[in-house]
Amino acid sequence: MEREKLGSRLGFILLSAGCAIGIGNVWKFPYMAGKFGGSFFVLIYLFFLVIMGLPILTMEFALGRASQKSPAAMYKQLEPKGSKWHFHGYGAFVGNYLLMMFYTTVSGWMINYFVKMATGKFENADPQAVKLIYNEMLADPLAAIVFMAVVVIIGFLVCALGLQKGVERITKYMMLALLAIMVILAINSVFLPGGKDGLKFYLLPSLENMKQAGVGNVVVGAMNQAFFTLSLGIGSMAIFGSYLDKKRSLLGEAINVATLDTFVAFTAGLIIFPACFAFGVDTSEGAGLGHDFLRHIDRCRLLIHLVDVAGSEGRDPIEDFEKINLELERFNPELAERPQIVVANKIDLAEEEQRETFRKYIE
Repeated sequence: MEREKLGSRLGFILLSAGCAIGIGNVWKFPYMAGKFGGSFFVLIYLFFLVIMGLPILTMEFALGRASQKSPAAMYKQLEPKGSKWHFHGYGAFVGNYLLMMFYTTVSGWMINYFVKMATGKFENADPQAVKLIYNEMLADPLAAIVFMAVVVIIGFLVCALGLQKGVERITKYMMLALLAIMVILAINSVFLPGGKDGLKFYLLPSLENMKQAGVGNVVVGAMNQAFFTLSLGIGSMAIFGSYLDKKRSLLGEAINVATLDTFVAFTAGLIIFPACFAFGVDTSEGAGLGHDFLRHIDRCRLLIHLVDVAGSEGRDPIEDFEKINLELERFNPELAERPQIVVANKIDLAEEEQRETFRKYIE
């Protein structure tokens, strides 16, 4: 049976980029940039992406297109007699299975979290309560298995529809939606009060930040990220290359995929860093960066809300406001100086509950 081909160039680019784009872009790239000094890390990362990432990506596409096989079988068809290149095929086979196990589990967490949010589990929950619910979710093996199974079943159903009608068509919609959401979030984050300091940290080169992180650490981290972000080394991109038409330029398609992948990583930084500086989150906090960022946002919103409720109910909010202003100033002095951010947020809470919640956050 003739091997099915992708229906469009856009489909190939979005499908390949969809494989490359993931945790390495949305979480790991901002985390690494924050840990290793900001903009100099970005510049060194781009350097390694060009001199190492693009050539290797092009070679993986070439192996896939030449063999028209999966990573486990392509070396047997292409290798010279007596060579041992096919051993890497076995490693790629195992690596892709391990990668699938990881991503199906994490995707299951995401669906579980979405279900809890949609069913009101987080309604009126403070950040500590949200963290507790999240930890309980991770500690529940049955739920993890069930939602992982849901992800696997969805994946099989999409693949069963075929390459063009299933994988390519659905990936187009999902990738375009991802790009639109990230652009909206980046615009919102950039215009936050205090966000300009985050942009300076992210975009302006700083030798001081680089020296503080360690030049060697920055270089090695950037090189590792260039490989990690493109999913190189385990044959994933060779799979997509096996569906690539011979009329297409391999280098040109590699540049398109790497550009889109880098755009998402760069946009993730535009979302994270201005927000971190706006809400006073340490940019080098690593794996807890996203969680702490959301926690500080919720905390500031709650404090602002309590001031508003006190004023709307006729109570004198000055005493509360002085305490809240000090709390806000810890995160961002610019926030504390802007009374216009104290906007109406009419949530019906008993006064005693307001005071108790306020006391927990201030102490």
